[in-house]
Amino acid sequence: MKLATYDRGSGPRCGVVLGETIVDLGREGDLLPLIVDWDRLRPEVEEIAAAGGGVPLSSVRLRAPVLRPGKIFAIGLNYADHIEESKMERPQHQVWFTKAQTSVNGPFDPIQIPRASPFVDYEVELVAVIGRRGRHITREQAPAHIFGWCVGDDVTERMWQHRTPQWSLGKSFDTHAPFGPWITTADEIPDPHALAIRCSVNGEARQTSNTRHLVFDVFDQIAHLSQAMTLEPGDVIFTGTPGGVGAAMDPRQFLKAGDMVCCEIEGLGHIENRCEAEG
Repeated sequence: MKLATYDRGSGPRCGVVLGETIVDLGREGDLLPLIVDWDRLRPEVEEIAAAGGGVPLSSVRLRAPVLRPGKIFAIGLNYADHIEESKMERPQHQVWFTKAQTSVNGPFDPIQIPRASPFVDYEVELVAVIGRRGRHITREQAPAHIFGWCVGDDVTERMWQHRTPQWSLGKSFDTHAPFGPWITTADEIPDPHALAIRCSVNGEARQTSNTRHLVFDVFDQIAHLSQAMTLEPGDVIFTGTPGGVGAAMDPRQFLKAGDMVCCEIEGLGHIENRCEAEG
């Protein structure tokens, strides 16, 4: 099932995506309350979806599925080719940073090139959305705690990222966490570690890989994070980016106003964001 937060001009609402249409679920706001109470609400959602109807997807604005996640965590250096191009050693431990809630962006909304610094880069990533609360989750238990999957772009301002040892500021500029276009529920994806993943800029392929190349897979990530904190419904995890980022090209290729970034993952759809200068 594909569940989306969308807007037709009167504020965010919840819908289920059926092909090229979206069917309203009779709920205002984003998907978070539905995720929290999914076990009880799922039969109702399935009944609405079975009835069909709806409006064309092209007639609505898709929003980020969760507008203000309680936590947004992202892992760095988690594909071998990206580690190599970054000229860093393979980490012995998972390298985590946070992205601010205010960096959340819609799947087709503009990415800002900030006034503070223009060295903006793309990073296509598989995004996991937590569906069940838990602490000290084992690797074996981890799949049951995932509500579903999205396509994400861990947009990064490279100068701010690298001028201090802490990456979070460079990862947290406004609009720098677009994800969506919807949540594909976990039951629709038998193996999240066998998905083609790609990113293009203005139609030029930049990143092409497969999630089987993750250094620490998603289940290990959840087990690791949950040793430190309670994971809660609606928390968002960016699971790592493959090689091909602009900062590693020769010469380096940073995003500029007018560029179109398209991120796509097999079975999950795509997001597409045009870059524009911060007003």
